[in-house]
Amino acid sequence: MDSERHLGLGLGLEPVLTTSDLAEYLGVQAQAIYDLRAGGRGPSGIRVGREIRYRVSDVVRWLDGLHEPEPSSSAHGDRR
Repeated sequence: MDSERHLGLGLGLEPVLTTSDLAEYLGVQAQAIYDLRAGGRGPSGIRVGREIRYRVSDVVRWLDGLHEPEPSSSAHGDRR
């Protein structure tokens, strides 16, 4: 059996991350991800049984929403 097709990757399904995968990627403890979700500030997830999975696109969208704007040059006391 073709393992790629069996896993659904040939069907265009998006990869998902576990809470541990996401925590490792972000360089934080898994508990931080649980705390963010409990506070309504984490990425949206998909419940699969007792586990939560995170679509990569949802994580990217969530991270983009956290992005702080570039400070203006006047905020740095622009001196010439």
